[in-house]
Amino acid sequence: MKALSIRQPWAWAILNAGKDIENRNWKTRFRGRVLIHAGKTFDDDGHMDLCIKQMRGEFSVPSDEIEFKTGGIVGSVDIVDCVSQSDSEWFVGKYGFVLRNPRPLPFYSCKGQLNFFEVNYS
Repeated sequence: MKALSIRQPWAWAILNAGKDIENRNWKTRFRGRVLIHAGKTFDDDGHMDLCIKQMRGEFSVPSDEIEFKTGGIVGSVDIVDCVSQSDSEWFVGKYGFVLRNPRPLPFYSCKGQLNFFEVNYS
């Protein structure tokens, strides 16, 4: 199955905080279900952004980087579109993959790659 590597805490936000756009500098024509691979690199500024959003009371962000799973599959999501403009509060990129139906999955350790990549996850 195709997978897409996303840095934490953004992979967590897709599965737990309603993040409905994945920002990229490249566009895709791919539509369908993909596995979410949580990369090993942690985005500290992204964590701060989520903590600020948390103040609105919409979700509760883990307080420490160690609480985020990294280096493997953490869930799946449908990519339903790729846009260059969006009203979503999560859109900040040149392109945004529009996401629907996030589902957490049991953690499966595997190496990430750039772009979409294949993973044997069952």
